[in-house]
Amino acid sequence: MTPMLSLATVSAAYGSFQALFGVSLDVARGEAVGVIGPNGAGKTTLMRVISGILPMRDGTMSIEGREIGGLPAHRVVEQGIAHVPENRRLFPRLSVEENLRIGAFIPSARARFAEQLDWVYQLFPRLKERRGQPAGTMSGGEQQMCAIARALMSKPKVLLMDEPSAGLAPIVVQQVFELVHRIRAEGLTVLIVEQNVQQVLDVVDRAYLLEVGAIKLSGTAAELKGNSFIREAYMGL
Repeated sequence: MTPMLSLATVSAAYGSFQALFGVSLDVARGEAVGVIGPNGAGKTTLMRVISGILPMRDGTMSIEGREIGGLPAHRVVEQGIAHVPENRRLFPRLSVEENLRIGAFIPSARARFAEQLDWVYQLFPRLKERRGQPAGTMSGGEQQMCAIARALMSKPKVLLMDEPSAGLAPIVVQQVFELVHRIRAEGLTVLIVEQNVQQVLDVVDRAYLLEVGAIKLSGTAAELKGNSFIREAYMGL
């Protein structure tokens, strides 16, 4: 069966600095996969490459068997990949609903705007209550919810989440991972990059360990939770 998202020996660089070295990973339809690893390992770079923000140097990348490597970011969104960036990147002065409208900029999403908006508000009732409020005045957790909802407005096949718990209080981190559970229940395919290893392994099926731009380990969430290296290095156990 063709994976929903597939990367084979993908390398990427910022000028002369190589950030990814031959990364290969697959995400099956309806699966949630985590990418864990230390700061500076290349996790955000990986997300930027998949979403077309940073061109890859070599390798191949496909969604449902269609090659997407080399496509500009707006074309990657049209192919069904939506990216929730690190630090949310909302337009703080625009209302919640205006931010959501921006998420529906591709023609196919514009045509279904009302229907998608309705679905997103059912998923996140809090946003419906706050729809006229400037996004920048909401709490960190609500802003993360809005960033996820904005990505969902394009009706993606694959949702990329970059460090969704970054900078949030522990109680809010719990809420964010509950959102991931909720999104999964809708049948979405999710690739999530996260430093919070313990929590992310509770919500994903499988995970890859990325260190210094290369995949060092991969396995089911249960296998990685039981791995002594991961437990010592990343969970402090």
